Amino acid sequence: MILNHLIGIYTHPKEEWHSIDDRHENYFYALSHIAIIALIPSLVAYYSSAHTGWSIGAGDLIRLSENSALAMGVGMYFGLVTGVIALAVLIHELAKAFEVHPSYTQSLELAAYTATPLFMVGFAGLYPELWVVMTALLVGISYSTYLLYSGVPILLHMPEDKGFIYSSSVVTCGLVLLVILMTGSVLVWGIAGGPVFVH
Repeated sequence: MILNHLIGIYTHPKEEWHSIDDRHENYFYALSHIAIIALIPSLVAYYSSAHTGWSIGAGDLIRLSENSALAMGVGMYFGLVTGVIALAVLIHELAKAFEVHPSYTQSLELAAYTATPLFMVGFAGLYPELWVVMTALLVGISYSTYLLYSGVPILLHMPEDKGFIYSSSVVTCGLVLLVILMTGSVLVWGIAGGPVFVH
């Protein structure tokens, strides 16, 4: 089953990293995991934006038109998938500086399972209050970071001290990648005409 590591990375992450390392699946398997998990934030963002609306502070509910919400959801989906693949490439290339040579499948597995908690935060959008989503996002980022730091020594077979430095480098580069993706998303949405709000 494509999502068979999902529960394990939450209940016993280190053991699950060993399980992933013991039986590396193929590249398509890891890509399928990303493709399915990325649907969560995308579909929830569409539904919340078009149907329930967002509440920011004490102001009125903010809703997007169906077409605008759909465009945002589709754009978010492809942006998330692209972001994880770009992170996998970054993990693969950065490893060379640490004299480690993971396969592209190992790099994609590390990126995919590390990003999973961030994608699961999408469920918080079903209760579209800004403070709820931001709290869930903080928890998701913290757990994703923990998964990265615990997974690198196991999956890439490097000592923990070296893995810590490598993981810190990945986090730094990942943040830069995130800023680039967010800026690109805003630019593309602006060129496409921007959001259309409804009352």
